[in-house]
Amino acid sequence: MAVTSGVSFILSSIFTVILFSGMQMYKSWLTSSQLHTIFGGYLGSMLFIFILTAVGNLESSIFGKNFQLKLFPEVFISLLFSMTASGLVHRVSTTTCFLFSMVALYYINKISQENYSASMTTTTLHTKKKK
Repeated sequence: MAVTSGVSFILSSIFTVILFSGMQMYKSWLTSSQLHTIFGGYLGSMLFIFILTAVGNLESSIFGKNFQLKLFPEVFISLLFSMTASGLVHRVSTTTCFLFSMVALYYINKISQENYSASMTTTTLHTKKKK
């Protein structure tokens, strides 16, 4: 079931705070082995997704439904914040956070293009005339 942009902003903000505080509370466990450090980077990429969702929904609520996120400043600032949070856990978590976040951003963009570009391409295909 879909929720409004305002509710999605609140939920994403809550998940962001919970995930950030969880990363800080379990910092010693996340640095205890190499696999846990990589998992810390994965949690940082999840933090990136939640921050990006919160920022996007806040801007959508303020500026209207047609407002789109841009690479700079929204995506860049979200990535910077999530990498900083991962860096508070471990330096390697920062690198893996960046890599996982880039993969997540690719798939978010791909899903967005499939959902929102499909309606635009069908309208342009019907306007072409046969010769």
